[in-house]
Amino acid sequence: MRILILHQFFNTPQRGGSLRSYYLAKALLNAGHTVAVITTHNQPGERVEETDGIEVHYLPVAYNNRYGFFKRIFSFLKFVLRIVNKAAQFRQADVCYAISAPLTTGLAAIWIKKKYSIPYYFEVGDLWPEAPVQLGIVRNFFLKKILYRLEASIYRRAVGVVALSSAIRQNIIQRFPSLTVYVVPNMADTGFFKPQPKNPELERKFGVEGKFVISYIGTLGLANGLNYMLDCAGAAMQKNLPIQFVLCGDGAKRDALIKSAAERNLGNVTFIPHQNREGVRQVLNVTDAVLVCYQQLPVLETGSPNKYFDGLAAGRLIIVSTGGWMKEEVENEKCGIAVNPSDAADLIRKVTPCMVDPNLLLAYQQNARKLAEARYSRQILGEVFCNVLIKS
Repeated sequence: MRILILHQFFNTPQRGGSLRSYYLAKALLNAGHTVAVITTHNQPGERVEETDGIEVHYLPVAYNNRYGFFKRIFSFLKFVLRIVNKAAQFRQADVCYAISAPLTTGLAAIWIKKKYSIPYYFEVGDLWPEAPVQLGIVRNFFLKKILYRLEASIYRRAVGVVALSSAIRQNIIQRFPSLTVYVVPNMADTGFFKPQPKNPELERKFGVEGKFVISYIGTLGLANGLNYMLDCAGAAMQKNLPIQFVLCGDGAKRDALIKSAAERNLGNVTFIPHQNREGVRQVLNVTDAVLVCYQQLPVLETGSPNKYFDGLAAGRLIIVSTGGWMKEEVENEKCGIAVNPSDAADLIRKVTPCMVDPNLLLAYQQNARKLAEARYSRQILGEVFCNVLIKS
């Protein structure tokens, strides 16, 4: 099959960030299909590259995760228009796979379907527009109505919808019971991320020698509620505990978090810039526990964050500050702990036993790796994904 993937935020291992669309494209290639990706870059002019057998078309559409809401919307719509102008090159494709966010990518998929009779699947990683509505970003009644109608239109015209979690699937099915919705979670790269002893050189590099390290790796944005992590750092300092909190990534709240940590004299907080895949592996090497952190909103409990799966693959204790399916899973699989996001002392209480008992920590970490291998490996989920698209 000839498959066209639309994803505004396609990343490669060298660049870093979410690699889901890269993993999906590789799975299709390994199954014998031909794959082309339309994405964006922050440079002038178009560019075509072949990355590990994937034909990637980069369109000049500026974007930065520090953009405000309306500047983001402008970038999203510009991507759609660029796809419309580019799509004729791919009229021989057998199927189109459109990835959100943003939701607006579905507009391009609809246009391609009408113009060239190419069926499409639509992937839902975050529930839009429900997420920005619950976050208070979208408040205007008429804008909400337009966005919800757009969501419904995109879903109903798709051959199928691919949800990244069973919670997302349940939400969609409840509102659109006639849809075909598959679940293909994010993937754990169990071949690249592996449980390894801490490297003393990396501990020195990151300044965490002799520390119990709790890392957050990902976007430092509004939805992530990372002031909670600073509160936990303050609670650890009060008890004089050897815990180092590492925030690795970039986002709209990064500068504010750095400023707040400095004002509170939190010497046990380290900020590391956005890393490529190798950089993330280094951070995970010195990490004891990975924190998955979100604001307390129902819609944010449905997500499928990369940091969770990377942490599982690396065999690290998982700390979840949200409810929903991840909380249930880490407790059922005994690979992590769920904490109260309104009570920083709760994290300290629950993580202390793992600090004083290395065997307990190791048991959690081994269970995390087992879960990654059994349920979320690239090999398993890549095959599941390919089987979904073959049905078209």
